[in-house]
Amino acid sequence: MVHQAAFLAEWPWERLGNYKYWVYAPFLLKLFRTTFLSTHPEADNWYFYMFALVIARYTVQQAWNSVTRFHCFSQRYEIHSYAVGFEQIDREYHSDNHIMLQFLLVTLAHAWFPSFRNMPSWNGEGLLWVIIFHAGITESLYYWMHRAFHTEDLYKNYHSFHHQSVVPEPPTGFVTTMLEQLLQSLLVCVPILGAATMGTASMGLIFAYVITFDFLKCWGHSNVEFVPTWFRNLPGAKYLIYSPSYHSLHHTEQKSNFCLFMPLFDYLGGTVDPKTDSFYAELRKGNDEEIPEFVFLAHCIDVLSSLQIGFLFRTLSAHPFEAHWFLWPLWLPSAIATTIFWCLSQDTFVLHKYYLYKLKCMAWVVPRYGFHYFLPFGLDRINDFIEKAILDADEKGVKVLSLAALNKNEALNGGGMLFVKKHPNLRVRVVHGNTLTAAVIIKTLPEDVKEVFMNGATSKLGRAIALYLCSRGIRVLMLTTSKERFETIQKEAPAKFKNNLIQVTKYQAGQNCKVGHTLFHSCLYSLKSQTEYKHNTIFPMSSSIFVCCE
Repeated sequence: MVHQAAFLAEWPWERLGNYKYWVYAPFLLKLFRTTFLSTHPEADNWYFYMFALVIARYTVQQAWNSVTRFHCFSQRYEIHSYAVGFEQIDREYHSDNHIMLQFLLVTLAHAWFPSFRNMPSWNGEGLLWVIIFHAGITESLYYWMHRAFHTEDLYKNYHSFHHQSVVPEPPTGFVTTMLEQLLQSLLVCVPILGAATMGTASMGLIFAYVITFDFLKCWGHSNVEFVPTWFRNLPGAKYLIYSPSYHSLHHTEQKSNFCLFMPLFDYLGGTVDPKTDSFYAELRKGNDEEIPEFVFLAHCIDVLSSLQIGFLFRTLSAHPFEAHWFLWPLWLPSAIATTIFWCLSQDTFVLHKYYLYKLKCMAWVVPRYGFHYFLPFGLDRINDFIEKAILDADEKGVKVLSLAALNKNEALNGGGMLFVKKHPNLRVRVVHGNTLTAAVIIKTLPEDVKEVFMNGATSKLGRAIALYLCSRGIRVLMLTTSKERFETIQKEAPAKFKNNLIQVTKYQAGQNCKVGHTLFHSCLYSLKSQTEYKHNTIFPMSSSIFVCCE
C-alpha cells in the first residue's frame, strides 16, 4: 500500500494476510455459545443477524463480479475493454476490509447504545429517516470529504491508492486506505444512528441500507453502463442516482464527478465533468463486437479447476490453480451444474480478454470437460464446437486461433488438420502449442544451417520441424529406431526433398555436425553429452528433442 508511514494509511491486519479472518473468531464463538449453549439466548439475535449480513455483503460483491465479467452480459455496454490486469486484481485482493471494519463498528454501537438493542425485525418509518439522513448528511459530507482527498497531500498519502485502478471493477469501490474507509464507515453509520435516535431503527433497515450501499458502490465501479436511457431521462433521475459511466469519468479525469451516489452535489458544487452526458449517450449506443487478433480455444478440465475462472472467483483466477479447501463444498453443486452445462450448451463462450504485449487476445471455451474427450459418443459434437469456433473466428477476421489441450488431440481431429483440409480457404491461421513451438524453434536457427541432428524427431513437434527443415534443403538426421515411423514422416515430405530426411539410430551420428547450434533438453544434457557436443551452442528445448546444426 502507498505511503504506509502516513497516519492510518495501513490496515491493522494488513500484514496478517488471510489470517485476518481470525478477527471474526471471538464473535463466531459468541454466536455459537448464545445459540446452542446458553439457557438465556440473546433477545435480538444480534450476532446471527450480523453474520448473515456479512455473508450477504460478500454475496453482493461476488454477484457483481460475475455479472460484469461475463462477456455476453457486459460486452455491449462495457466502458473500457482489455484494461484490467493481474496487478490490479492482486492490489484489490483485500476488498473486504470495509466489511470487517463496519462489522466491528456496528457491534460496538450495539454494545454502547441502548437504542441499538432489541430492535424489531422491520419498521417502515425508519426507511424515511434513513433516506433523509443519507441525502442530507452522508451524501453532502462525503462529497466534501472526497474533494478534500483530492488535494495534493491527502491524495498522495491516501487516495492515490484507490486511483491506481484507472479502470474500476466492482471490488475497486472498497479498496482504500484505512483512514478513508473509517471516515466512510462513520458516514454509513449516520443514517442508521439517525433512525435509531428517532426510535425507528430495525434489523431489516440495517440490512436494507448496508446492502443497498454496497450494491450502489459496485454499480458505480462496474465498468458497464447498465443505466437505460429511458430511466436516465426520467425527471430528476440524473441528479439523484449516478451511473457507471459517470463515476468512470472520475477515475479517468480525477478532477470531477466526486459524489457518493447523488450527482446533485456535483451540480451544486460545479464539479460535473462536461463530457458526462455525451459519454453516457455514446456508450448507450452499444459497442461493436470486439474482434481479437488471437483466440485461445480452451476447454474445462475438471469441476474444481472450472471454479477458478474470472467470472466466478476473480482473485483465484489470477493465481495458479490449487484445490483450496473452501472449494470442495462447492464440488457437488458444481458437478450438477456441469451436467446441465453439458446438456444445454450450444456454443463456445468468451472466458476472458487480455493483452499480450499490444495484441488483443481472447480465451474462448468449448463447453466440455476433460472427461468428455474420452467418451466416444460425444467426439463428433466436440468437433462441431471447434469447427464452428474456427469458422466464426475466420468470419470475424481473427488472425490466429490456437487449439488448446485436448482440442488438438490427434485422435479427435488430427491436431486440427481435419478442419484445415475441410476448409482450405480459411484466412485464420489454425495452430496449437506444438506448431507454435516448432515455429519458435525454426525461427531460432541461423539461416546458413546445412544439417541438423534431431532426437525425438518422430514426435508431433519433431515431425513438424523435420518436414519444414527438409523442404528448405537442410539435411535432417532423425534419431529413431522405428523405421516405420521414419518412413511415415518421409512419405509426407515433398518428393524432391525426401532424401533430406535421413534415419540414424545412435546419438553419435550427431557428433559429425561442425561448430554450430545445438538444442538440448536439460534432462538429456549429461556430462557425456557436454563432452560430445562441446563445440556446439546449447539451447533448452522440449523434453524429447535436440537439434545440432552445421
